[in-house]
Amino acid sequence: MTLKFGTSGLRGLVSELRGPPAFIYTAAFVRMLQDRGSLKEGSKVYVGRDLRASSPEIAQLVHAAVAGAGLAPVDCGALPTPALALYANSENAPAIMVTGSHIPEDRNGLKFYRADGEIDKRDEGDIVEIHAGMKDTVPPRSPVEPARLGAEPSRRYADRFLGFFEKGSLSGLRVGVYQHSSVARDIIVDILRGLGAETIPLGRADHFIPVDTEALRPEDVALLKDWAAAERFDAIVSTDGDSDRPLVADNSGIFVRGDLVGAITARFLGADCVVTPVSSNSALERCGYFARVLRTRVGSPYVIEGIGTALAEGARRVVGFEANGGVLLGSTVEKDGRSLAALRTRDSLLPILCVLSAIATTGRPLARIAADFRFLAGASGRLEGVPSENSASFLGKLATDAAYAGKIFAVLGGVANIDNRDGVRITARNAEVVHFRASGNAPELRCYVEAEAQSRADELLEWGLALGRAQILES
Repeated sequence: MTLKFGTSGLRGLVSELRGPPAFIYTAAFVRMLQDRGSLKEGSKVYVGRDLRASSPEIAQLVHAAVAGAGLAPVDCGALPTPALALYANSENAPAIMVTGSHIPEDRNGLKFYRADGEIDKRDEGDIVEIHAGMKDTVPPRSPVEPARLGAEPSRRYADRFLGFFEKGSLSGLRVGVYQHSSVARDIIVDILRGLGAETIPLGRADHFIPVDTEALRPEDVALLKDWAAAERFDAIVSTDGDSDRPLVADNSGIFVRGDLVGAITARFLGADCVVTPVSSNSALERCGYFARVLRTRVGSPYVIEGIGTALAEGARRVVGFEANGGVLLGSTVEKDGRSLAALRTRDSLLPILCVLSAIATTGRPLARIAADFRFLAGASGRLEGVPSENSASFLGKLATDAAYAGKIFAVLGGVANIDNRDGVRITARNAEVVHFRASGNAPELRCYVEAEAQSRADELLEWGLALGRAQILES
C-alpha cells in the first residue's frame, strides 16, 4: 500500500486511493472535526479538484463521505488549491482538495483543511487512528449530488490580487504563461492581463503533465529555453498541477529556483522574517535582506508552525516559503495603501506577481534582480521508484556512521557539518552542500546541492544521484 501522509496531504497510487480508501479517509477527517466539536449536522464542507483524469471520480467519493457524515458537500469544481483554501477560510468551513499536485498521473491525493487552515501533523495522526477503526466501511453505490458553487472561489482568489497590486502595475511587461495542465492556467492569464501585462499562453495540454517545480523534467527545461529564444519575454511563468507552487523563468528561459523566487517575494513585501525549510539556499542568512531567517523541516505544516513561532517572538511581517517556491503569507501586509491578508497555505500566484512586480518597478531584468541575493548555484533531482525503507537505510547510515560518511565525502574534502533536521544535509569541507531526503509524497529519494557555479552544481547533482543510486542498490 502506497497511501500515506507526506509533506502536504495524503498521496498514493490512484488504484489504491479510489473506492473505499478515499471514502474512508474523508470520513475519518470529518469525524475528527465532529469529535472536536468543530462541525455540526448540516455544516458545509467545500471540495475542489485538479485536472487529473482520476480527480472527478475521487471527488465523488469525497462528496459521498461528507454527506454520509450528515454534512453538506459543496462542489467547487476544478480550481487552484489556494483558491479553495482562501474561500473555505473566509466561510469558516473545512475543505478537501483532490490533487496529487506534481506527481505522475497514476497517483493522486487528498489535501485536508480545517476551517482555520491546513491540517497539522497531530491532525494527520488522529485521521490515521480514526481511519484504522473504519476499515470495513463501504461507500454507497449511488453517487451523491452535492451543491455546486461555480466560479465564486476563483473570482474571490483573483480579486485578492487585483485589489492588492495596482491596476496597470505590470504594463510594459511581456509574459509567457506555460499552461500545460495547471488548474490555474486560465486564471493566471486573466490576472496578468488585468494588471496590464501583455500575456501569451503557451503549451496548453489536453492531458495531465506532472510539472515538478523542484525537479523540472528535461522537456520542460527545453521548452522554456525554446520559447525564450523564439520570442521576447520578460519572464515565463507557470505552476504545478494544483497551483500551490510557482514556476518562474527569466527572459532567457532559465528557471529561477523556488527558494530564490520566495526570497524575491519576501523582499518585495518587506518581510522582517522569513520562515523556510533547511533545504532552501544557505545564502538566505548571508544576503542581508532579512532580519531573521527561521529554518524548519521540509513541508508546509512545519513552515506554518515556524510562522507561528516567529509571530509569537515579535516578528511583524512574516513570509514563509519552501524550496519548491510555494509562498505562505504569514501576516497581513500593507503596501502603498493596500492590504493583503495573511494566507497560511502554499500559493503560486503571490510569488509570480511579486517577481513580475519587482521587474516592473525596478526596470531591471529578472536575472539581475536574482543576482542581488548572491545565492549559491543550486540544483535538485530525484531517484524515482525508491522504496521508503531503502531510503531510510541509506540516510540512517549516512547520518550515524561518521566513517561511512567521511569515506563517501572524501572526494569533497570530507564532512564539515551534518544537519539531520530533515533527511541528511551535509556541508563538505570544500563548502559545497549535498542534501538527501526521502520524499514524503512518493517513493523517491530527493537530492539538493549547492556550489559556487551552476556548472559545478549540475555536476555535483549528478554525483549525488549516482551516489544515492549506488548505495541504495548495494543495501
